[in-house]
Amino acid sequence: MSHTPDVPGAGSEAPNLDFAGTTPYEDYVQADVLTHLQHLRSDDPGEMVFLVTTQVMELWFTVIVHEWETASRALREDRTQVAIDALRRSARELEALNASWQPLARLTPAQFNAYRGALGEGSGFQSAMYRRMEFLLGEKSASMLVPHRGAPRVHAELEKALQEPSLYDEVVRLLARRGLPVPDAVLGRDLARRYEPVPEVEEAWTRIYGDPEGHTELAALGEVLTDVAELVWRWRNDHLVATRRAMGSKTGTGGSAGVAWLEKRATKNVFPELWTARSHV
Repeated sequence: MSHTPDVPGAGSEAPNLDFAGTTPYEDYVQADVLTHLQHLRSDDPGEMVFLVTTQVMELWFTVIVHEWETASRALREDRTQVAIDALRRSARELEALNASWQPLARLTPAQFNAYRGALGEGSGFQSAMYRRMEFLLGEKSASMLVPHRGAPRVHAELEKALQEPSLYDEVVRLLARRGLPVPDAVLGRDLARRYEPVPEVEEAWTRIYGDPEGHTELAALGEVLTDVAELVWRWRNDHLVATRRAMGSKTGTGGSAGVAWLEKRATKNVFPELWTARSHV
């Protein structure tokens, strides 16, 4: 008598359950690796969700960097729709990233203190992948490479990102190629420095938004960039609020200024001229 596996759809439509080695799913997703990367440093049961949530954030950072680098390359090659598509995907990914704060958003000081000591000098500002995100947004700072001197591969990747055009640099260069008034000083600026707003770039966006039918593709690009900028702002504010709840104004892990530093970051606009141009349309 034959034995039919007790699985949904058993019979002619039953899935293959017998593999010589690991399953094809495991080979592709590496789930066993991912689910054994949690090495807890305290006995507190709340540390697990903190660690896993942080690891999930790192994975979202990786995907978003991929999307923004794809968009940057497409803009450089004048494939604007490809860039818009990548940026739209990144907006959905940013929504998922921002939702990652939910498991941590209601931490009380006592709950956070139960395992905070396990972090030692670890701090989110040391995340190399998040730093690549910030560099792509135009928030460049050579000093942020210093924590990674002990990791040659990571340091080299950050050094490369520091010297390359940011996503917004590629946007501004595209505006210039489309005949909009972008000064040579902006196009030839030191790419390793933070992008600072320029009146002529604001004027370029003012023209685009003042005549969206005459600049259909650029107006669409501006709107998806604004979506990204808003979601980054929300990420920073959610981080600020979660930190306020968990630790108040105490010094942050790793010696950072904690809430004071996050408050300063939360006031900064991403892609600044896209926001200020709206006042002139």
